Formats: sequence, C-alpha cells, structure tokens
Amino acid sequence: MMLAPPISQTPAAADATPSAAAAVCAKGLCKTIDDRPILRNLDLAIPTGQFIALLGANGAGKSTLLKILSTLLAPTAGTLELFGLSARRDAASIRARIGLIGHQSMLYGDLSPLENLVFFGRLYNVETPRDRALHLLTLLGLKDRAEDPVKSFSRGMAQRVSIARALMHDPAILLADEPFAGLDAPSTAVLERVLRNLHDAGKTILLANHDIAQSLRLAQRAVILKNGEKIIDAPADTLDADHILFRMERDGA
Repeated sequence: MMLAPPISQTPAAADATPSAAAAVCAKGLCKTIDDRPILRNLDLAIPTGQFIALLGANGAGKSTLLKILSTLLAPTAGTLELFGLSARRDAASIRARIGLIGHQSMLYGDLSPLENLVFFGRLYNVETPRDRALHLLTLLGLKDRAEDPVKSFSRGMAQRVSIARALMHDPAILLADEPFAGLDAPSTAVLERVLRNLHDAGKTILLANHDIAQSLRLAQRAVILKNGEKIIDAPADTLDADHILFRMERDGA
C-alpha cells in the first residue's frame, strides 16, 4: 500500500480540499446537545494516509468529533464525507472501513481475547478470523494470554485487546479516543509502535490525546480544538507543546 505524500510545511495546506478519495472531508460541522454548542462550524480535510493528532482540553469537542466521524453521532449541521461517501447516506459502508478505539473496550469480560476477536471478526466477515486474531495478539504481546478471560486483565492489557478488536477488519481509518489513558509504560510503548506501523502501512489515523508532546512526536499534523472550534491546524513538526498550551488558554470563546 502506498504511503501518503508528504504534507506541506505551511499551516494553510492543512485546510486544502482533498480529492474524492480522501479519508475525511468535513465542512461546517456543528453539533448542539441540549441547546449547548459542542462543535461550531468545523472544517476538516484529511488526505488518505495522514496521521492527525486531535488535541484540546476536556470539553473541547474531541470525542464528539470522533463520534461524528465514526457515524455513531449525526451532526446538527454541515456535511461530512469519508472515502468520498456521504456519512448521512452511506453510514453502513463507511463503518465497515473504520476502526474505533473508544472510552469503552467493547469487549466481553467472560470471553478470552481470542474468543472476543473471533466474534468481532465474524461480524465483519473477516476471512480466517482466528488466524487474524492470533496475528494481532502476537503483535500486541498478548499471545500467551489469548485463552484467559478478559475480566482478569489489567487496564493496559484489556486496552491492547480493544486495539486488536478495532484492527480485526483491517480498517482504512483508525479513530482513537484517548487510547493511552491509564496505560502503563510497556503498554504505552506497544501502542506507540502499533500506531507508527499502521501509519507506515498507509492507514489514516486520528488520535485524540491529552499528552501534547507525545502527540506531536507521533503525528504528522495537529488539530487543536477549543470550545468546539478549531484554533490550530498545522504540521506537527512546526509546533511545540508550550505554544499549544498558550493558545488553548488564550484562544476561543
């Protein structure tokens, strides 16, 4: 699979409209919940294969945006296309190409990692789901625990299984909402390696993360939200954590 072309080193290029084959094209996205605006007129264009760090304080709108991109939540206004398909009309087709790591593991605690992954693989019509599951468990350092019940796992180990679940169907785009939360150092290192490998393989990644320095180290591009608005959208290597924190404190409504 071809890697994405290098992104421009100018912040303006981050807003360029992608081709029809782009991973994400959002225009004027708004979301209001209980009369409270969560997202405000957000434009976002993501070329296929780009690694985006989605940053912002609690309540900035990161999780809401990821839910909208995953088609689990409909925007109040605006348009959204993924892979050239309308999120409103083609949600089922889009979901088949998305992997989501959310705040909940979406795993069955009484089942083993292998049983969980095979189950989800069958839902997605994965060929040879057992082989795919064992490959992912090996990649994530859990092959020796493949038959143990997930409820006996630590937070970090369960999160690794959740990551494997999100990757079972080899999605074109990975949406990861705070996947490092609560992880120990070994699990953090494993997840960083997996994300780098997925990016090298040409996958599109959106990573919502509280660790700004880690995010800038991993991603190509950083999008920072405050109060539902985009305040920074620029190549990651042109930014530093102190500048982002300053803008997060200063900008926005």
